Amino acid sequence: MSQSFNVLKQPKPFYMIFFIELWERFGYYGLQALLAVYFVRMLGMPETESFVTFGAFSALVYGLVAIGGFLGDKVLGTKRTMLLGAIVLTIGYVLMTMAGENRSLVYLALGSIAVGNGLFKANPSSLLAKCYGEGDQRLDGAFTMYYMSVNIGSMVSMVAVPYIADAYGWSMGFLTSVIGLAVALVNYVLTRHWVADMGSEPDFRPVPFSTFALVVAGVVAACFVCAWILDHLTVAHLLLAVVGAVVLLIFLKEILASAGAERRKMVVALILMIQAIAFFVLYMQMPTSLNFFAINNVEPTLLGITVNPLTFQSLNPFWIMVASPVLAYLYNRSGSNGKDLSMPTKFALGMLCSAGSFMVLPLAIQFANEQGMVSSNWIVLSYLFQSIGELMISGLGLSMVAQLVPERLHGFIMGAWFLTTSAASVLAGFLAGFTAPPAGDQASSALQTLPIYGHFFETIGLIAVGIALVMLITAPWLNRMIEAKDEIEIGGELAKA
Repeated sequence: MSQSFNVLKQPKPFYMIFFIELWERFGYYGLQALLAVYFVRMLGMPETESFVTFGAFSALVYGLVAIGGFLGDKVLGTKRTMLLGAIVLTIGYVLMTMAGENRSLVYLALGSIAVGNGLFKANPSSLLAKCYGEGDQRLDGAFTMYYMSVNIGSMVSMVAVPYIADAYGWSMGFLTSVIGLAVALVNYVLTRHWVADMGSEPDFRPVPFSTFALVVAGVVAACFVCAWILDHLTVAHLLLAVVGAVVLLIFLKEILASAGAERRKMVVALILMIQAIAFFVLYMQMPTSLNFFAINNVEPTLLGITVNPLTFQSLNPFWIMVASPVLAYLYNRSGSNGKDLSMPTKFALGMLCSAGSFMVLPLAIQFANEQGMVSSNWIVLSYLFQSIGELMISGLGLSMVAQLVPERLHGFIMGAWFLTTSAASVLAGFLAGFTAPPAGDQASSALQTLPIYGHFFETIGLIAVGIALVMLITAPWLNRMIEAKDEIEIGGELAKA
């Protein structure tokens, strides 16, 4: 029985990192709940442009994480970089509350948020990995519970923020993000002594003022550069391609510089990260095509209560909260019994669940009423499948990095992991554009949009099923690469290392 509760028996710093991540994500997902719709209703963008701009913003948000990981590993230290990122994020959210219809200020706010997130995002997970020794069976459970903190924060904000924005205006909706970051900063200040002995090597030495000043100047410049990029989307896509290529080359260089089991594990990590791109293309449909499907074609009721259609996005973190402790317990129990599924198998099953989340929607459309509206029960089911898939891929992605990548590269490769979301965001925004009404026909009826969504969801669902099957077939091979031991030559004979 005691093993059943091992997942809750985590080191003290775990809980500090848990709550910082919770409040930071409260702020970010409060923004995400509104952003694509804000583009359309406040800035007057067509849906297609809204989706592409949202994709570019998301690409910057996740594409800059590798830089934050590098600064945390090599320059400022994990904790200093995390704190700087939280401060920049807060400034970005304050600018969003002031932006109104001013596109230039909106882009500067979003640029600041992207840079702040880039500084912040990789470092809490990197710090968390340092709380556990090699082979600690609590690690999968810890990262699953850590991932739950993301979804507690996002669920609360995705439920509350649309109603706040509806009642008091967009600015008050964005103000909730400021509050979330303020709470995260206070939480860190009050509990930072819990991680006094943890961090990357730069955390334990003073940072020269000239170095710190150079970093701050670079951060300010990056905010303005990102704002300009968002106003020039072609440049955004080109920059992402360049950053992705550089990160990939560095990753390949590190693989070639390693040997034996370390090299094989890093190869598997790279393959799993490439597989994850397909998942994140599906995942990023939630704030874009799936969100607008809920607005246009889903009955706005849950359990007989009328709801704001934007709050359907909160179903994702709700199901994560329900499923996280269950999966964490199962991982812990199966790991203790030596029967845990391999990481490649978990990824493949997660992709299959994500495919199922889209395959149920064409079926739902067959039961639409005469007005072209679908019961909300179907979208509840869709989000359930998507959330389980998310837990098995995105929720374990950081744990995968911690297990397969050498500790010296944790910050950088965790940043590279988030770059998979960045690459997928651009593709996801482009694909979501296929659900937008024709130019000049923004007021399409539910009956007109219904078949468009049905065809789109069926197509990407079938493609996802095919990818999942390939992942299932290759999972045993990847697992053998992870478990294979080095062979070294001793006295002319091979012996297992």
